[in-house]
Amino acid sequence: MAMVLAIANQKGGVGKTTTAINLSAALAELGQKVLAVDADPQGNLTSGLGLEKDEYEDNTYGLLLGDSSIEEAIIPNVFDHLDIVPSNVDLAAVEIELVGIERKEYILKDALDQVKGTYDFIVIDCPPSLNTLTINALTAADRVLVPIQCEYYALEGLSQLIYTIELIKKRLNPNLTIDGVVFTMYDSRTNLSAQVVENVKENLDQHIYRSIIPRNVRLAEAPSYGLPITEYDSKCPGAQAYRSVAREILDHLI
Repeated sequence: MAMVLAIANQKGGVGKTTTAINLSAALAELGQKVLAVDADPQGNLTSGLGLEKDEYEDNTYGLLLGDSSIEEAIIPNVFDHLDIVPSNVDLAAVEIELVGIERKEYILKDALDQVKGTYDFIVIDCPPSLNTLTINALTAADRVLVPIQCEYYALEGLSQLIYTIELIKKRLNPNLTIDGVVFTMYDSRTNLSAQVVENVKENLDQHIYRSIIPRNVRLAEAPSYGLPITEYDSKCPGAQAYRSVAREILDHLI
């Protein structure tokens, strides 16, 4: 039965989609059967895994509106052991489309429950906002992984995200837990990155992953080629870091 992992942070630019793409690929590389779900209207997970966003009518948008089944929406074997449910800008309209729909918070959960037996992990890339899409993702998830950029305002907005998670746990998904925090864009040449890591460790009562994602040019280039970093430059520090996070997840979740 799949572990459903939502990658969430309401603050943009923290490496959320980069983490969703490369963690999914790293888990798949380690032999896990993975479904990556693009729940962000920007569709960057979709394009970052080499798919044309507007090419697929069966996608997250169709899934949430009931126009597509989960089986129709899944694109199999994008990479070995890695399937994807794609997304595009149409998904931005879902907030309005679902007004008045009963149990709208459970639509994604109900769909994913049908295929949980097929996968080891389902990784959901959430949008950088706390809206219907994020609520659907968190209602469907078992755990939430929070990427935090190593910058001065790292903790900004995190308390709101934690509050939202607690609210969803109370009202919609009692099994939801925060899996932990992953530091991204760490620059070993600056004191600031090290200070941010220490500050978060001192002030955040959450599990913090030992593995830290470095600021890495190859990691930034990979999405423009439609490849996860494990395929684009398998030996670079970014690829090694995401493999390390994937191993940590396997060590403490399985």
